[in-house]
Amino acid sequence: MSFRLAITSAAAILAAGSGVAAPALSATTQQPEVTATSTDMGNGVHMISTGIAGNLAILTGEDGIVMVDDQLPNTGPVIEGAIVEIAGEGAPRFIVSTHWHGDHSGGNAHFARLGSTIAAHHNIRARIEAADDAWTQEPGALPILTFGEDLTFHMNGQTVEVTHVPAAHTDGDAFVHFREADILHMGDVFFSGWFPFIDIASGGTVDGFLAAMERGLAMAGPDTRIIPGHGPLSTRTELEASIAMLREAAFRVRTLVEGGADLDMVRAAEPLADFHDDWNWGFITTDRMVETLYNDAVGNGRSFSR
Repeated sequence: MSFRLAITSAAAILAAGSGVAAPALSATTQQPEVTATSTDMGNGVHMISTGIAGNLAILTGEDGIVMVDDQLPNTGPVIEGAIVEIAGEGAPRFIVSTHWHGDHSGGNAHFARLGSTIAAHHNIRARIEAADDAWTQEPGALPILTFGEDLTFHMNGQTVEVTHVPAAHTDGDAFVHFREADILHMGDVFFSGWFPFIDIASGGTVDGFLAAMERGLAMAGPDTRIIPGHGPLSTRTELEASIAMLREAAFRVRTLVEGGADLDMVRAAEPLADFHDDWNWGFITTDRMVETLYNDAVGNGRSFSR
């Protein structure tokens, strides 16, 4: 089951809301054929991934489907097809958004047309409503059910607990905990094995990101399976490694800033050089991670310089 993308990439969708320059695609660039892969995690829960956007989770059963996030504007048919293969129907009863970026909420309009009810933190609706990207203008893009600190679904024998974590990746992030299944979806508050994207322009902060990851760690037991926003299915071990990396990286950059270094001087010092081989990736390169940490340290309300 596959669907050929011909419109936008995940990087372009991320960039649209954050002032980041997305990787350029030439007129001759071959668009990838995207296939959704599902992992049966038991208790009616499946993780769905395409490799180009945020990881999804679905809970299936007689009470209907609850889905966490819905990917890009143009991956709806792929995700719908994957759900049909798992559950025999393609329209979730409810969709819970972990945050507002289009690689996680860009499919809202597609699934709203199928009858799905989209639930999200108040700030997610506000961010989508204020954005002028094409996908945010489509009928159905806005969540119709919003919450403040928490929301709970009691469906299919599971207690699905949605918890807001403030000022982390954005100002509207939420964790989704499938309590009985012992599965935690952390959205983009966890990039497993990669430098994280901390969207300062959307209310994200380094300290809030660290605090949210620590909260996720406190929620996770020894056997908890953790679905990151991006990256492979993980455990406490990978989350602990991400926390340790970001804490040390932030300390190094802040130390340079407190010593009077400007951005050029911080870059020249290469404070994250020893992290490069293990954590650098195509969207958040080592240089962009340095700049995010610098902007956070000096209070610049932007993700990257332009």
